[in-house]
Amino acid sequence: MTGCGNTLDTSSPAASRLVLDSLRYWANDLQIDGFRFDLAATLGRGRDAVFSPDDPLLAAIRDDPALAGVKLVAEPWDVGLGGWQTGNFPAGWSEWNDRFRNRARDFWLRDVADARSGGVAANGLGSFASKLSGSSNIYAHDRGPLAGVNFITAHDGFTLADLVSYDHKHNLRNGEDNRDGTDDNRSFNHGAEGPTDNPWILDARRRASRNLLATLFLSAGIPMLTAGDEIGRTQRGNNNGYCSDDEISWVDWQLDDEKVALLADAKALIRHRRENPALRPTRFGATGRITLSATDMSWFGSDGEPMAHDGWNDPHRRTLQYLAASTPEVEAFNRVLVVVHGTESAITVTLPEHQGVSAYEVLWTSGDAFDPTPRKPGDRYDVLGPTVTLWRVS
Repeated sequence: MTGCGNTLDTSSPAASRLVLDSLRYWANDLQIDGFRFDLAATLGRGRDAVFSPDDPLLAAIRDDPALAGVKLVAEPWDVGLGGWQTGNFPAGWSEWNDRFRNRARDFWLRDVADARSGGVAANGLGSFASKLSGSSNIYAHDRGPLAGVNFITAHDGFTLADLVSYDHKHNLRNGEDNRDGTDDNRSFNHGAEGPTDNPWILDARRRASRNLLATLFLSAGIPMLTAGDEIGRTQRGNNNGYCSDDEISWVDWQLDDEKVALLADAKALIRHRRENPALRPTRFGATGRITLSATDMSWFGSDGEPMAHDGWNDPHRRTLQYLAASTPEVEAFNRVLVVVHGTESAITVTLPEHQGVSAYEVLWTSGDAFDPTPRKPGDRYDVLGPTVTLWRVS
């Protein structure tokens, strides 16, 4: 059921024991502090080959005293029947959130491409907002946002730099006539396939990269960054580079000015996430009551007014303001505003008025202009092109 070799029948006591003994050895003798289980749905299949979140092996791995404190991350699918199980693993497990990956790519890449070619994006804001706030529509309330591991790229597929530079995979060097690797890349080359000297295209690619990184680090859940994405690593459009032990799969640490700038943005976003608890809740909130370590969320449109019900799925509305306030349990109260603009058209944004808010100050933006001047609720400012802006709220 894995599609990449023999599969253990983990419903067998001997196979389950082999898995547990191996994990204990790696965790305790080799001091491995966490595991990411490839095609992990296979581990939860019983004798009938049907996946169950109550499978004894999944519980045994989680509850084993010898594995206490070890991180358990599931790739929550395999290629068997009923193989896609995102959101269905038991408490104590975290899962790769492929819906986050798909929606982030759609919002910043395919939707922008569709709007450029057809005048309107394919999607509105609703699904994107749910991922920004922790994917509560996927993970059970008692598991909280830390059940989801958010990612834009992984070890297979396009790198971040290639996502914004190629519309199609280029895998001919792999020797399989370009048949290997996924065709569902949700990428956008911004006007040229691969390398280009066009300054407008290069600027659009840089902005898209920053927007994707911002979505990753400013969203609730556990962020996962693929090594090299923070410095623009490319595989030259190859989205299945496992068989290349050369510059296609290596990380080049010789950084030019553009890579240094992207690295600085990644560092800044990580720092802002660390410094702002409102961006990293550990619990889901509930309407009508205070939940400690959750985030109190208020949503506004570009006009500064609360988001109307019919605005969530209107593809013509692509600007969202997310006012996030922490509910302190172990850290001081914190509130930030994340403003997302998802089209290449300019727009004027009105900062929202909200009880207890007296000023906004820009902490970071993916746009080219950075104005640190504090602004007041109700002030207006112009946004040029697809942009994420993080504001300190006081």
